[in-house]
Amino acid sequence: VQLQASGGGLVQPGGSLRLSCAASGRTFSDYAMGWFRQVPGKEREFVAAISWSGGATYYGDSVNRRFTISRDNANNMMYLQMNGLRSEDTAVYYCAAYSSSGFPHRQPSGYEYWGLGTLVTVSS
Repeated sequence: VQLQASGGGLVQPGGSLRLSCAASGRTFSDYAMGWFRQVPGKEREFVAAISWSGGATYYGDSVNRRFTISRDNANNMMYLQMNGLRSEDTAVYYCAAYSSSGFPHRQPSGYEYWGLGTLVTVSS
């Protein structure tokens, strides 16, 4: 499956942004999906994951109750609604997918497919 993240940009602290991830090439619902983020010099950080049907979600501690992950299997899309953005949310955000069993996978090594990232900058 091919993944393409979009929707990044510059936003002020406290603002909102919605990231999108478009999937193509395979049956989208065969994959559980996740969002990760990375800043230079640091490891890739787990943000959120969503199950194959979208019925289950899981969040990293740093974004819980501020971010919402969702998916639209009919249109091969996944989203990350980010509210209450903080400067520490500044990073390149990546969408990822895996087809193996078990949910959620919180380590990057658990994901088989990755899209190119989209940069989110939170600054006044």
